[in-house]
Amino acid sequence: MPTEPPAAEPRLHRNPRGAARTPYPGWLRATLDEASAAAARAEIESWPGYAPTPLVRLPGLAARAGVASVAYKDEGGRFGLGSFKALGGAYAVLRHVSVEVGRRAGIAPPSAADLLSGRHRAITESLTVACATDGNHGRSVAWGAQIFGCRCVIYVHETVSPGREAAIARYGAEVVRNPGNYDEAVRRAARDAAANGWTVVSDTSWEGYADIPRDVMHGYCLMADEALRELASEPPPTHVLVQGGVGGVAAAACATTWWAYGADRPQIVVVEPERAACLFESARAGERVALTGDIETVMAGLSCGETSLLAWQVLVDGAEWFMTVSDDAAMAAMRLMADGVAGDPPVVAGESAVAGVAGLLAAAARPEMAQALGLGPDARVLLFGTEGDTDPELYARIVGRDAAAVRAGAKAA
Repeated sequence: MPTEPPAAEPRLHRNPRGAARTPYPGWLRATLDEASAAAARAEIESWPGYAPTPLVRLPGLAARAGVASVAYKDEGGRFGLGSFKALGGAYAVLRHVSVEVGRRAGIAPPSAADLLSGRHRAITESLTVACATDGNHGRSVAWGAQIFGCRCVIYVHETVSPGREAAIARYGAEVVRNPGNYDEAVRRAARDAAANGWTVVSDTSWEGYADIPRDVMHGYCLMADEALRELASEPPPTHVLVQGGVGGVAAAACATTWWAYGADRPQIVVVEPERAACLFESARAGERVALTGDIETVMAGLSCGETSLLAWQVLVDGAEWFMTVSDDAAMAAMRLMADGVAGDPPVVAGESAVAGVAGLLAAAARPEMAQALGLGPDARVLLFGTEGDTDPELYARIVGRDAAAVRAGAKAA
């Protein structure tokens, strides 16, 4: 009987540029800046249904990992979309639609409330936004297009699950399935948008395309800002373990903590799937590199082979460590979060949400890795649980029960 190949060992790379303890560089404010993040926060906080997501304390997980504390930012309930992506794509759609309505109508860009009222519907209905997605970003863009009144076309690649595709379509988007991987879908979306006069609302950036991805990342900053505000009365975190992907969420978390703590900022550890570690390989090379070959991973939201240009500008100087984990480690972390550790509340954490949990446990199990990272009894760890069960069928298959059963267990506890 054939045997499964052993799970890949986690890898760790120290980025010497990110190890420097300096204030946030002035030149980086052209990429991400406090004022723009504050504007995004004020706007998103005004939307119907806004509420901060919970910061869950996990003392049992902390004890298992040998650290002082673990705080987990649970994004599973964000605007009913199931992930932090609701903060970025929808905000970028709003910014684009508002500016375009103002330009065409010869008025100041209207507010979200004006757009929600439908008074500019004649213009907004003539606009089309498009993007490629592994699932969550496309859902956010589709939701933003629906509430702000424009048309939307979303490109998914061949391995995106039918459940994620259906979740996007529920918001009225036209969904196009493209052969190949995520990066090929990105290129197809850009080509079709150029040919049809649409606007690409992407969460990744490249040469000549930066303004909209910058808006997306400024929206993401709200997630980190909420976490830091809740931690304000406590000693600051010493470590932030955050997902990779194209790098947008990692850059937002890095910049927000850098603004908050300056040269005393926590160590940023970017955690990626072993099969889709474009940031890890870029850090090793000292420049952005594109991966080739099979980059598919159970952590579907992180199945990315090309690093966002804007995100890399932040992370190359702001992230001290880059780390990889296996799919097996991620699935084990999902089950662990659903069960709760030593009295911790059960948490519904999707495949891409647990990269930081998997990285923390992988390091804790390897003394040389924990020592390198400084993960000891004084370490205070902040994790970003970026999604809930955004693919309910896959979640239930991995965890052994559905999200409702996990939540019922949390209530019983």
